[in-house]
Amino acid sequence: MAFGLMEMQLDSLIPPQKTSQEVLAGLATFDHAHLVRGIVNQGFNLIELGGDLTLFFPLSFSPDAIVKLTELKREKGLRYTVHLPLWSVEPSTLLQPVRAGSAQVLIELIKATSPLDPESYVMHATGSLAAEFYQMRLPDAGKSLILRQFQVNAGETIKQILNETGIPSRKLAIETIEFPFELTWELAEKMNTSICLDTGHVLVGFSGPVQLFDVLEIVLPRLGEVHLHDGPWQGPEHNIGYGKDHSTLGTGDLDVARFLRRLASANFTGPIIFELSIRQALQSLEYIRQVAPELS
Repeated sequence: MAFGLMEMQLDSLIPPQKTSQEVLAGLATFDHAHLVRGIVNQGFNLIELGGDLTLFFPLSFSPDAIVKLTELKREKGLRYTVHLPLWSVEPSTLLQPVRAGSAQVLIELIKATSPLDPESYVMHATGSLAAEFYQMRLPDAGKSLILRQFQVNAGETIKQILNETGIPSRKLAIETIEFPFELTWELAEKMNTSICLDTGHVLVGFSGPVQLFDVLEIVLPRLGEVHLHDGPWQGPEHNIGYGKDHSTLGTGDLDVARFLRRLASANFTGPIIFELSIRQALQSLEYIRQVAPELS
């Protein structure tokens, strides 16, 4: 199976032992390919590039940076995926100018990274505003109407992205985030996109009172990528376990062996990305070797 790692490693970007002056100097001399090479040297050749790097490192995906990342891909035989920006982006907001600006941010990153030929572009189709309304105490009819509008707006943004970038719709993977799973699934079907199944998000209740393996069976025909991390199952009461996801495999309620074996039986060969620190990812790989050695 293809296990990879996200490049958004805070300890690498902002080393804890550095002074504030040293951190500032590092920001000024940031080398994107160097960051990726450090992860590759830990044994990972599938890397999820983080679009949110541009928030602090505006030249992360400049033409020069893309050339270096392309050369590194060729040198090391790498595979890339791209997680589109989510910080400060609201692709489903009811405010059209904000939605338009958000769409442009996503479109520009897809165009910038197209020379890298990423295997998938992971997208949060709804943002923090939709999540806020999702958790509000509102009459059911009113909440349903509002969330449906967020879903419709997300569809319009996805349509614009596909039209302006020309990428195949199935190369765009909508992630299971803090938004009702059924609306996320409907959106993927309507727009003919893929799904990025985030195990930790589902376990801790972000996508509603749904069971992970029920979700897996539904999304398998459209599964484009997996974000793999552990967390405690929050039960059918729709509790939300904020801060309890992104845990090392084996420390939560994810039946890792069952999950991976189901992917294998479905002949899933897409990216499986650890949304963990390097240390947690290496520990998780060791756990996989223990519980499902044939898939490690």
